[in-house]
Amino acid sequence: MSPVWSITKKELVSYFTSPIAYIVIAVFILLSGFFFYSLVWWFNTQALQMSQNPYYFQQININQMVFAPLFHNLSIILLLMLPVISMRLFSEEKKMGTEELLFTSPVSVIQIILGKYLASLIVLLAMLGLSAIPTIFTFIYGNPEPVPYLLGYLGLFLLGAAFLGLGIFWSALTENQIVSAVLTFGSLLLFWVLSWAAYSARGLWQDVLNYLSFFEHFDGLTKGVLDTSDLVYYLSFAFFGLFLTHSVIQFRRWR
Repeated sequence: MSPVWSITKKELVSYFTSPIAYIVIAVFILLSGFFFYSLVWWFNTQALQMSQNPYYFQQININQMVFAPLFHNLSIILLLMLPVISMRLFSEEKKMGTEELLFTSPVSVIQIILGKYLASLIVLLAMLGLSAIPTIFTFIYGNPEPVPYLLGYLGLFLLGAAFLGLGIFWSALTENQIVSAVLTFGSLLLFWVLSWAAYSARGLWQDVLNYLSFFEHFDGLTKGVLDTSDLVYYLSFAFFGLFLTHSVIQFRRWR
């Protein structure tokens, strides 16, 4: 068994032997179910009203009216919930005094970081997978387009991976899990609202702020548009967070 997978299993056991993972997943599923039910109810209401006019009835699109707003709502929930998942990854090791034992083991720092990060991604996948179960019924009783649906969930996963990449960095900086969660949330919120600041900017600054914003890259995926620049953005953001984490740990080891 590889060292990365061993660390991943250890972290998963830590997640699910404490109430953190259960609470986060339960709250995420509850909120996603509420938003999905509300959007489906609203969609049915609109469909009944538009059925009286054949022209407007043909314009009804369940992807645009249900799934696109659902994905945006879920992205905000991830912004709130994922800092709780990432806050303990290194902060707990520092607080319990097991950090030195971990870093003096034969396992490399990169393997440690990847193992912990992979565990958090598995929790994220569990959250998204469980939230997708109710939405499957729309394919049984309706005719949504599968490509925008799948790209929307891909966007949520990439968005979550970027969130966790930044979260693990803040967790490596402090032994206080609450401080780590707050710093992660504040940083993510800053990148989220950059698109708002772009409205008052002009020229090159507007393009830069739009590119750095989480929202601008996520919006296209919810509409079924797969742009390689969006993939590069999220993967680069996650990699940069892991790189900063590695730099912080290496500095502390050799200080």
